[in-house]
Amino acid sequence: MNEPPAVTEPAFVLHDHRKPRPHFDLRLEQDGVLRSWALPRGLPTDPARNRLAIAVPDHALDHLTYTDEHKFIADIGWWQPEDSNDRRLLFTLHGRGPARRYALIHTGGTSWLAHLTKDQPAA
Repeated sequence: MNEPPAVTEPAFVLHDHRKPRPHFDLRLEQDGVLRSWALPRGLPTDPARNRLAIAVPDHALDHLTYTDEHKFIADIGWWQPEDSNDRRLLFTLHGRGPARRYALIHTGGTSWLAHLTKDQPAA
């Protein structure tokens, strides 16, 4: 009897990128590519303070583990999409630390806001 293929969760990576100036890159696996955002100040740590996220071109899946002298992996794991539309993507990151729920809110063009939700997953 054939078993169904294993279902794997979509991956994410948060790169700490030192060039051309320090920033972070959030990459979420979706439809065979890594959807990507540059975050000049990283992901927010306080629900009261949003952070700028700039959409950048999709990256190939091999960027999940890519590092070099200017880029290293700050966090890696899988992400859980919870809700999305043209203006917002709500998701939970399951990485090296506790799971954290975020929203990316599209404000126009390539500009987005990264928001740490008040409602967080149970530890």
